[in-house]
Amino acid sequence: MSTQTITLTGHSIIAGREVVGTGGTTHGIDPSTNTELEPAYSLVDETQLAEATAAAEEAFESFSALHPETHAAFLERAAANIEAVGPELVARASTETGLPQARLNGELARTTGQLRLFASVVRQGDHRGVRLEPALPGRAPLPRPDLRQRKVPLGPVAVFGASNFPFAFSTAGGDTASALAAGCPVVFKAHNAHPGTGEIVGHALTEAVRESGLHPGVFSLVYGPGASIGQALVKDPAIKAVGFTGSRAAGTALMATAAARPEPIPVYAEMSSINPVFVFESVLRGNVDEFARAYVTSLTGSSGQLCTNPGLLFVPAGEAGDAFLTAVGRALADAEGATMLTPGIAASCRAGIDALRDQPGVDVVAQGREGSTENAPAPVVFASDVPTFSTNPVLQEEIFGAASLAIRYGSAAELADAARRMEGQLTASLFLTEADHATAAPLLPVLERKVGRILANGWPTGVDVGDAMVHGGPFPATSDSRTTSVGTLAIERFLRPVAYQNIPDALLPAPVQDDNPWHLNRRVDGRLQLADAQELAQEGAHS
Repeated sequence: MSTQTITLTGHSIIAGREVVGTGGTTHGIDPSTNTELEPAYSLVDETQLAEATAAAEEAFESFSALHPETHAAFLERAAANIEAVGPELVARASTETGLPQARLNGELARTTGQLRLFASVVRQGDHRGVRLEPALPGRAPLPRPDLRQRKVPLGPVAVFGASNFPFAFSTAGGDTASALAAGCPVVFKAHNAHPGTGEIVGHALTEAVRESGLHPGVFSLVYGPGASIGQALVKDPAIKAVGFTGSRAAGTALMATAAARPEPIPVYAEMSSINPVFVFESVLRGNVDEFARAYVTSLTGSSGQLCTNPGLLFVPAGEAGDAFLTAVGRALADAEGATMLTPGIAASCRAGIDALRDQPGVDVVAQGREGSTENAPAPVVFASDVPTFSTNPVLQEEIFGAASLAIRYGSAAELADAARRMEGQLTASLFLTEADHATAAPLLPVLERKVGRILANGWPTGVDVGDAMVHGGPFPATSDSRTTSVGTLAIERFLRPVAYQNIPDALLPAPVQDDNPWHLNRRVDGRLQLADAQELAQEGAHS
């Protein structure tokens, strides 16, 4: 893709075509100044949206059957195209979101790294889940038929862009990357808070589709109001699954729409999490100022606008806990609010802080300084106790921003009881030493039922993208605790198993044919058969 200067058009991209929407317009906003950004972005109507979903349906048959090398090369080409426009992309995203360019450069690398990681997944092919049970005509009391199984793509997927990650959870982010890697065309609903960022990435993906010789319906990007176009997208019969990152209210609304369809479809929504951190007293015998600074750094990074922000901190009652919270006050005194993503998000953060401040039994531990812009609330830490936390649901509500609540606990039993009363979360963190292992052990089974990722001696912000990562959790953290939105396992969300019984080999799809033309690892009669081992055996048989 060319690195020439980018001119934004303000249009949706439907199956490779720029489309002027007829449903009104919107502008991006620079949250540091509250000024509108050019160009205006035209919003599609439902008829135009249907063009995108119809094109995705047309593209599905060919895209879902791509040879692994062609498929992987497409994902790599998309990554390269995005990197080619990196400087322009980061500059526009910083203007539209208020996020610093250093943070955005890291996120951009994560985004292209995800695409390349899924390319490696496609080449290896384990996600296809191939299982073979050759016929046993002599088996008693009944013969066994020839049975073969593989996982196939669900169909076109609707993906909604997130406000807080304009790259990694947006146009070419994890949901899009994993759906495309599964063989599912994507209709992407752009986030209206960073429309220019979405357009630049959308063109890079569209160009990758064209350069790879794929059906143009493999990817479309549309702009429109979430309450109407977003709902219409989920209702469209061509759409077979949904990926979403955002608020609990919006996520549950999409879930209700998907469930009410004549053909219900899965919604993989990441929604609300306050990510409890459990601090054991032995940890506080060390350098409490260093520990407090690390907590404040995790809390205030990206103005607290991270889904893994440590919004809940369990601290022992007594002198050690008092000393730590005093250290938190010292660390927070030097912290200044940073510009938040949008004026609306900043207003919601302030409202959440005010609501928590008004709760009985809740006190302010410390508060930082207001930032230099209108949309930069001061970071704040509150404190309460386990009985108050256990009886007041407001204390479990997420504040999307740099605000956290410290809960003082008196015993391990009280700590476990508080954990049982928590809603589902993305993460839980334990800060402990070897002396705390016996005390912490009973807490782990409780947390396994509540969260998707358990950390020891690490803050929850920062999610590694790899094979073993789980970024999910029980409701309301996500809509389906069996899945992850980060890491290679995310591809499983967009696949389903199909079995083939006594189908002639000439009619079978390549992954389950006898000679294994795609060189996949497969299970034969329940035992893993590596592709390399099979090839060596075949070579020996022919020699």
